[in-house]
Amino acid sequence: MAKILVTGGCGYIGSHTIVDLIENGFDVISIDDNSRSTSYAVKGIEQITGKKIKNYLVDLKNFDDTLAVFQENPDITGVIHFAAYKAVGESVEQPLMYYENNMFSLINLLKCVKEFRVAHFVFSSSCTVYGSPDETPVTEDSPIKKAESPYGATKQMGEEILRDFARNGHTKAILLRYFNPTGAHPTTILGELPIGKPQNLVPAITQTAIGKLPKMMVFGADYPTRDGSCIRDFIHVCDIAHAHTLAVEYLATGKNKTSCDIFNLGTGNGVTVLEAIHTFEEVSGVKLNYEIGPRRPGDIMAIYANNNHAVSELGWQIKYGIKDMMKTAWKWELKVKEAENKVKNN
Repeated sequence: MAKILVTGGCGYIGSHTIVDLIENGFDVISIDDNSRSTSYAVKGIEQITGKKIKNYLVDLKNFDDTLAVFQENPDITGVIHFAAYKAVGESVEQPLMYYENNMFSLINLLKCVKEFRVAHFVFSSSCTVYGSPDETPVTEDSPIKKAESPYGATKQMGEEILRDFARNGHTKAILLRYFNPTGAHPTTILGELPIGKPQNLVPAITQTAIGKLPKMMVFGADYPTRDGSCIRDFIHVCDIAHAHTLAVEYLATGKNKTSCDIFNLGTGNGVTVLEAIHTFEEVSGVKLNYEIGPRRPGDIMAIYANNNHAVSELGWQIKYGIKDMMKTAWKWELKVKEAENKVKNN
């Protein structure tokens, strides 16, 4: 049974990916310092899979602590690297924090990968690497334009580092460019649990609907789109998670075409922010209190994927549509609220 190290394993996409890896026969360990997550996810993973998960409470910016994980687990065959700060708006406000965390953690991790000759590396990248695209949908060959945020810039830099690293080394890599992951595990045992005010659209929607937030802001309704709001490609987190398992299997069976292959992970359908809100209202029966505000620095007008490459090469099949995303996200929010009420009443 191949052992896979997942960094950021207590995070939103990381935890769902660990579940998918285990369900497909992999042995998994995790690194997460819980600075942007909680250990609750480990319990959720164990509840869904029936498997115990070891999470190392390690900050990847600390090389010695990171190295110690590899020394304890010399049989790691692949790494999936999620651990990074990921909020566009926050990165605009605190760029140095993003460059320090996202770059140092990747470099330290790759030093260990090199020393222990780990064969496979899957990198959590982002559609932000395309900047503000001239045409949509974007393919893997679409030009890489200037990033609109420091977060996007760290993903561009991360990709460059990995290309150079894989070109002459033992490790083969895959870059997975996500569009907008959302939703929750169908069991509602795992979901998105942002710390502090949510930076992503769907948690902002569900937290507003349930009353945690008094209202939510739509950042700009004056874009030249069909309803004036930004267009995004929302993709269910479980579909994203399974793509990582497929990527590891793709590398393990030697199907990679280059030392560093690239895949877009999106549905291929652009949905506006206002359409997402209206879909949520439809599936939940809750009227959302939202306000139209000014455009937000770092946002781009429209981006969605051409996912033909992932579908044909990885054998990736999308199981969930936008209504499923909203339904599972809302069920998760209701469950979180129920758990919070139990704590209050005890």
